[in-house]
Amino acid sequence: QVQLVESGGGLVQAGGSLRLSCAASGRTFNSYAMGWFRQAPGKERECVAAISWSGSTTYYADFVKARFTISRDNAKNTLYLQMNSLKSEDTAVYSCAARVGGISWNYTVYDYWGQGTQVTVSS
Repeated sequence: QVQLVESGGGLVQAGGSLRLSCAASGRTFNSYAMGWFRQAPGKERECVAAISWSGSTTYYADFVKARFTISRDNAKNTLYLQMNSLKSEDTAVYSCAARVGGISWNYTVYDYWGQGTQVTVSS
């Protein structure tokens, strides 16, 4: 089992940047594929980016390509999401998630979730 805690959210102006972190407990962090998901009010949860257990494979949703970067540091049990050129439509609660298995964009196959961190982009 793994516990996940996100941090780094906040209020930023359009065009600005934020870096989200997801700290994982346990000694088997490098056994899990990880993902960042977001959910805006009244909208369905959607995958922002995902990364394999080794970090060698990544997935990005089309709406964040070239703006966001997912990475992980298995030595520190931490997942990151660097968000640049933020837009008002990026406003949402961002959550990290872990799954035993391969990388996936499908939130229904993830086993563990953090509590989420709010990202608000003002225009």
